[in-house]
Amino acid sequence: MSLAATLKQFLIEAGDISHFTGRFCKQWYKPRYEFSEMIRQCFIIGYKSLPLVGLTAFIMGLVLTMQLRPAMLDYGVESQIPAIVGIAIIREIGPVITALIFAGKIGSSIGAELGSMKVTEQIDAMEVSGTNPFKYLVVTRVLAATLMLPILVMLGDAISLYGSWLGVNIKSTTSLNLFWTQVVDTLSFTDVLPAYIKSYFFGFAVGIIGCYKGYNSKKGTEGVGMSANSAVVISSVLIFIIDLLAVQVTDALGLN
Repeated sequence: MSLAATLKQFLIEAGDISHFTGRFCKQWYKPRYEFSEMIRQCFIIGYKSLPLVGLTAFIMGLVLTMQLRPAMLDYGVESQIPAIVGIAIIREIGPVITALIFAGKIGSSIGAELGSMKVTEQIDAMEVSGTNPFKYLVVTRVLAATLMLPILVMLGDAISLYGSWLGVNIKSTTSLNLFWTQVVDTLSFTDVLPAYIKSYFFGFAVGIIGCYKGYNSKKGTEGVGMSANSAVVISSVLIFIIDLLAVQVTDALGLN
């Protein structure tokens, strides 16, 4: 495929995603409200993702502390490990890694689920029966992903810091109260707020891309796999782009 054809395909895809996002923005606040389905999706997307997010966060905090410790010992600032790890996890590592895990699990799940419904004509059947499939299938999942990821990020940060405390105590002894005091004293409101806000955008990106790929799946069962795979890839790239933009905005506002 030539460069011009690739660029054309990229622009068409970007336009279709923008149109799909605009359609969501027009419908999410209008009745009929599918509260019961949204709560069910919050349970599936949020609660059932917690074990994987928690395990990843725990290992991340533990390994980061163990890798950081030798360098801190060389400079004689071992006591600053809680402060440095706390800033790194809260501001950047926690939200981004959690969002990538979320994209891998939820993005692929939504893409595969809606894709299978599309190729088996279940979505067409819903339209014929008078149900609004976009409202029921897309709006509920996007809202659930947008609301649940910030909660998962907060829980993942806490679990990751607990893993860091255990990593500190492998070679030395530090009480949990002292560890948390050092972390909290180092952090400020401008550290927590940007990370918390951008996690909403991460969740929205994962939800909207997963739904877009699944809702527009083609080529039969082969298209279901392609939808799930491309949902993860595009969501992951968007997470990094959003993170880059968030850093630029916070820097421009003097929040860094």
